[in-house]
Amino acid sequence: MASEPPLAVKVWGDFACFTRPEMKVERVSYPVMTPSAARGVLEAIFWKPELSWQIDDIWVLEPIQYVSFLRNEVNSRASERAARDWMANAGGFVASEDRAQRHTLALRDVAYLIHARPEPRSGLDADRAKFRDQFRRRVARGQCFATPYLGCREFSAGFGAPDGSERPIPDSGSLGRMLLEMAYAPDGGGAATPLFFEGRLDGGILRVPAASRQAA
Repeated sequence: MASEPPLAVKVWGDFACFTRPEMKVERVSYPVMTPSAARGVLEAIFWKPELSWQIDDIWVLEPIQYVSFLRNEVNSRASERAARDWMANAGGFVASEDRAQRHTLALRDVAYLIHARPEPRSGLDADRAKFRDQFRRRVARGQCFATPYLGCREFSAGFGAPDGSERPIPDSGSLGRMLLEMAYAPDGGGAATPLFFEGRLDGGILRVPAASRQAA
């Protein structure tokens, strides 16, 4: 219900990279966590098909600091078709023959406080309090379905309940157009349309507009 306060979880890590989708090859991070990345963290901690997470706001708890490095990556994506071909012809994948160095502009020493609401799907309002209690217990125990990560899977995140001492950084200003979510086509074909919103940091807090949350 609208009168219920949002749930809060603190997340942190040594590195993060919330990649801008307009960068085709080189990874360049947004300056702060995106709503879609925050939703991914919450789903890693507590996921159920009966609910979706609606992000209210994200507090930036540590100064925004960038770090630049090169990483060895492969050019090809893994596919079922390639794997079947290797099985049939006794082949395999040789990473050294498909390797490329790519630049990454990431964030370092990050910490965020996420405020969000679990929204049960139609007809499941009676389970709202149950979902909220289950999430709180999982955060308190450090339980998760999968290891949460900060934009890229190799940048794993720690998480825990806030202790009340958290304060956002004093920075304010426009963040430009930020990725909100990837809206996948209902036919299950995998086609997706990126949804954006005008991001702004107000006293270290990124607020997700209500209209944008509905669009998700």
